[in-house]
Amino acid sequence: LQGEPGRGSTNKSDGDVDGAYPSEIRGQMIAFEKSLTAVDEALEPFVALTRDEVQHKLEPLEQAKVQMVSAFAINSLFWMYLVTQGVDPKEHPIKQELDRVRTYMNKVKAFEEKSKAAKLDAKAASRFIKHALWQPKNEGNCNSPERYTCVTLFVRLKR
Repeated sequence: LQGEPGRGSTNKSDGDVDGAYPSEIRGQMIAFEKSLTAVDEALEPFVALTRDEVQHKLEPLEQAKVQMVSAFAINSLFWMYLVTQGVDPKEHPIKQELDRVRTYMNKVKAFEEKSKAAKLDAKAASRFIKHALWQPKNEGNCNSPERYTCVTLFVRLKR
């Protein structure tokens, strides 16, 4: 709104939006201008870098997230554009595209959660159980009935 082409201009004497907009929406337009300025300021560091510079610095999972968020944002903006043009976006192919992007976002989220899950080290668990259980003193005679303890059975069943 601040003197940019297509946005109108503000009257510097009283701070109100000039006659380019109906007087009923002046307050809304001023609030919109402030919000737009805040968004511009928040996006400024990201706009300063090229897409390749950003992608080069990220891990593959983070790259996938950035690409999906970008696709979702662009499709959402197009959805809003369709609404402003009086087109029902629910009947437009953009709905399927948003659903497709959302599906992939959920897949990446599930993969991320799965990769953060604790992993079981079977060999370490086997050693822990083996050393935690009681073993008889008669270890020299492998054929004695006492030799077949829970640990031996566990190890044999595991094979």
